[in-house]
Amino acid sequence: MEKVYDVVIIGAGPAGLAAGIYAARSKMKTLIVEKEKPGGQIVITDEVANYPGSIKDATGPSLIARMVEQTEEFGAERVLDEVVDLELNNNIKILKGKKENYKAKSVIIATGCKPRPIGCPGEKEFIGKGVSYCATCDADFFQDFEVYVVGGGDSAVEEALYLSKFARKVTIIHRREELRAAKSIQQKAFKNEKIHFIWNSIVKEIKGEGIVESMVLHNRKTGEDTEIFADEEDGTFGIFVFIGSDPITDLFEGVLDMDNGYIKTDECMRTNISGVFAAGDCRLKPLKQVVTAAADGAIAAVQAEKYIEEVLSE
Repeated sequence: MEKVYDVVIIGAGPAGLAAGIYAARSKMKTLIVEKEKPGGQIVITDEVANYPGSIKDATGPSLIARMVEQTEEFGAERVLDEVVDLELNNNIKILKGKKENYKAKSVIIATGCKPRPIGCPGEKEFIGKGVSYCATCDADFFQDFEVYVVGGGDSAVEEALYLSKFARKVTIIHRREELRAAKSIQQKAFKNEKIHFIWNSIVKEIKGEGIVESMVLHNRKTGEDTEIFADEEDGTFGIFVFIGSDPITDLFEGVLDMDNGYIKTDECMRTNISGVFAAGDCRLKPLKQVVTAAADGAIAAVQAEKYIEEVLSE
């Protein structure tokens, strides 16, 4: 007899793991499917200072590690696989993975977002060769080098502060005249002697032979282009990109109601298909933070349980 789960959760970021904790704790047969290591974007964040109740100096990886432990403690199963197709309209949903297929009475989509690229010439060619989207992952490669951070929101400034522990100089490149980050984070950055700023500018092109050696900046106010070269002794510099994110929802195009790539749900995380829920950064919502992702996951799991009890038991 084929195994049918009460709920299959696609994604193991804060939303997916929170859903797994709540679902497994309520004795639902729970499976979490993740194509890579657990954590989503939070694992590339060094500091998680605004998650309520977290221990002092909590990091993204430490928070996720504890969430994974909790899913295991409550009996959720986890598997590394990528869902590439699905059938959601029947009472038993079928998720087709690269490794195997999974059957479920309900599905929670928690696929999250991916870092948004600059989109300039040279960016793709130099990923891992000077261009990075993860300060926690790559900061130590730039010990005592110069680095540039592209962006002006919370993530960009927080990661610039983290990078200042490694690099000898950190320059934030922002397309506007002022940062968008929370005032408390801005104050830390402005007080940090290692952090400098280039305003009203975007990265137009990234150049080099094998590694990043220079980049062209375009000033949106003056229209001028300026090429910045690596220090001769260094030979390279780092470019860390934090300009937002895009939802990972291509799989659900034409299947679920969406808005600009984000899955539409009601306040109970229900999508337009009965028994299918969405949680976290992949859904349309006003605030994308760890705390809201975890809350979404908890709500989705509780609603999935109600759906099974009230709809499928009829």
